[in-house]
Amino acid sequence: MLAHLIEFATNHYALVGTFAVLLVLLIVTELRKGGKSLSSRELTALVNADQGLVLDVRSNKDFAAGHIVDALNIPHEKLSSRMSELEKHKAKTIIVVDALGQHAGGVARDLQKVGFTAAKLGGGIATWRGDNLPVVK
Repeated sequence: MLAHLIEFATNHYALVGTFAVLLVLLIVTELRKGGKSLSSRELTALVNADQGLVLDVRSNKDFAAGHIVDALNIPHEKLSSRMSELEKHKAKTIIVVDALGQHAGGVARDLQKVGFTAAKLGGGIATWRGDNLPVVK
C-alpha cells in the first residue's frame, strides 16, 4: 500500500504538490477564521482580571448540565436577536465557549464584525473539563 502511494506521488508530483499547498492554505484559513483561540489558563486569567466574559453558546439544556462559573448563556442560534445583552460588556473580551469548538469560531467572528473583542476557548467545554477545571450547574 505504501509502495503504491510513493509510486503515485513520484509519478504525479505536480498533483501531489498542488494538493499539499491547498491543504496548507485551508488549514491557515480555518485557523484564522474564528479569531484567537484561548487555552483554559488564558480564559481564567482574563476572567480573574475582570477583562473577559465567558459566553456559552450551547443549548440551555447543555448549559444547565454544567458550565463555567459566571458564564452567560445565549444559544448560538439566538445570538443575533440577543446581541443587546452583550453591549454592557463591550470593554471586555468575549470568550465564546461551545461543546467542542464547532460553533465558537463563527460566533467570535460575528461578534468581531459588530465591534466586540472576541476569542474562543480552543476545544470548547470539553477542553475545560479535560483540564479538570470546575463547572457549575
